[in-house]
Amino acid sequence: MTTSKKPKKNQPVNKNWKNTVWYFLVGLMLLSIVTTYFNEPVGPSQVNFSDFIQELTQGNIQEVTIRPSESIIIGQTASGTYFKTYYVNYPELMKELRDHGVSIKVNPADSGWVWGVFLQAFLPFLLIMLLWFFIFRQAQGMNNQAMSFGKSRATPLTKDKKEKITFKDVAGVDEAVEELAEIVDFLKKPDRYKAIGAKIPKGVLLMGPPGTGKTLLAKAIAGEADVPFFSLSGSDFVEMFVGVGASRVRDLFGQAKKKQPCLIFVDEIDAVGRHRGAGLGGGHDEREQTLNQLLVEMDGFDPTQTIIIIAATNRPDILDPALLRPGRFDRQVTVDKPDLKGRVEILKIHSKKKKFDKDVDLEIIARGTPGFTGADLANLMNEATLLAARNNQKSVAMKELQEALERVVAGPQRKSRVISDHEKEVISYHEVGHALVAAFAKKTDPVHKISILPRGRALGYTLQLPVEDKFLMSRDEILSSLEVLMGGRAAEELVFNEITSGASNDIERATQMARSFVCTYGMSKNLGTRKYGGTQEQVFLGKSYGSDNKDYSEDTATLIDNEIKALIDMAYDNSMKILTKNRKKLDEIAKLLLEKETIGRDEFLALLKPKKQSVRKRISKVVKDVVPKKSDSEPPIGLSPASSPA
Repeated sequence: MTTSKKPKKNQPVNKNWKNTVWYFLVGLMLLSIVTTYFNEPVGPSQVNFSDFIQELTQGNIQEVTIRPSESIIIGQTASGTYFKTYYVNYPELMKELRDHGVSIKVNPADSGWVWGVFLQAFLPFLLIMLLWFFIFRQAQGMNNQAMSFGKSRATPLTKDKKEKITFKDVAGVDEAVEELAEIVDFLKKPDRYKAIGAKIPKGVLLMGPPGTGKTLLAKAIAGEADVPFFSLSGSDFVEMFVGVGASRVRDLFGQAKKKQPCLIFVDEIDAVGRHRGAGLGGGHDEREQTLNQLLVEMDGFDPTQTIIIIAATNRPDILDPALLRPGRFDRQVTVDKPDLKGRVEILKIHSKKKKFDKDVDLEIIARGTPGFTGADLANLMNEATLLAARNNQKSVAMKELQEALERVVAGPQRKSRVISDHEKEVISYHEVGHALVAAFAKKTDPVHKISILPRGRALGYTLQLPVEDKFLMSRDEILSSLEVLMGGRAAEELVFNEITSGASNDIERATQMARSFVCTYGMSKNLGTRKYGGTQEQVFLGKSYGSDNKDYSEDTATLIDNEIKALIDMAYDNSMKILTKNRKKLDEIAKLLLEKETIGRDEFLALLKPKKQSVRKRISKVVKDVVPKKSDSEPPIGLSPASSPA
């Protein structure tokens, strides 16, 4: 016995009824065009009555339609051509028509003509009326979306639609995972927390730089929590119509209350949560109304309700203070860039579905990627995989990973760029100047690679990688960094006695670093330990328009400029001294770089080591160590006379 399947509840009878309406309107328009231009009875040609009688006598008339009330005769010739003529008092007309076998009709309903005239006259008006009826019908319908701007655009994720991402797929942010795991546990076992009077945070704000995994954490929560999950972006609330954003907020929380316990995730909340009162006109706009409604809904949570809102932003500084107070976003979780251990774990996660050679060491890659975010590491692993596939390799080798690292840091290699021999030589000395200064300066990161192959917008590059993660910079490290930046320009002037525009980016970075040294870090001995210049305030954040952030006098501004110039000049002079002292190394390494175009770390360090001593010097050392010391007047072989004692 077979049973018929019952239709699902709330299933629309016709999901494509909107398309049906539009097809109907288009069909009417096409019918009008066809009827107007291709229905020949609509516009028959007019002929004289005498010509009509002549054609009738010749037997060329097939049928006629007589309209006595209108004194009109409409006929059709044997060739199928329609004509029209005016009826006159001609008693013998009917007899001649019968004699020539013409089919006669008297005053019938001319449906084709009437339909054509109707379409021509009333179809535009009819289409406009149907269109307005369609729009207002949409506006009145509860399930229609054409005019329902106030409906929430949140994407509810059910159990079958959730992405299979859990906390096991997240690495490098252990503290954030621990904080969010508590939220998930509360949603699963709320009674355990309520029994001892604990209140779970109403809101969790994920803060951190772009690419650190804030959205990934939200997806992991959706995968871990066995509750409904609503996901949307902050820009989904903003609309050009007044009141739409607030209406969407009300609708969103209305849906959430029906399906509690649940989670709401708002990505990029800074799009709607900026400071109120912002802008030149006071800022009472649609965005502020939306924010006010969001604040009201978060405050209006019933204590018995289990609705948690999670938001993510990389600009917490521009959020309204009312949004960050306890009771709304109670818990603020910082999702920062991963450390060495975190980078290793992230690389392991992204390498699960990829094939690698046995000699691949992810820890080496992690050590060479300080400051990389999770997104950067994912991009690096993908680039390495693409390079291996491009080279028709079955697995990813360490070579592809190193190349991918350079592509991410400096950009792809530009093999098509043609550089003259002289410019190559200048670029070679420029990059070796950076490397030598980095090798002999006090506190600098070791040189990883020197290359004159164009990458990205750079004609050459010197890659320095720190030995360990650094979160602070000392005074000596900043001064040494300035010397390294000036090393390229100093090498150009030392060797060629001229300078080029290749150091423009170095000068820009050096100037910014020197300004921070003086005005922000308070490391200048002449200007003392204080901050010069206020925080840059933006008008859109509600700050005063046209305010001057300079909180120091013109004399102090002159001192700051002089101090910045003195720092850069000192760095340039120190770089020149290092390169002058090691001129032979500069020439040797630059010539080798011209030949090989790329020098690695090990090869560079080998070039810096002093060459083996000559035979004479080695003999002198042996004589000095073995032969008993004689009088001062008889120095050993190969040694210069000792200086006389003071």
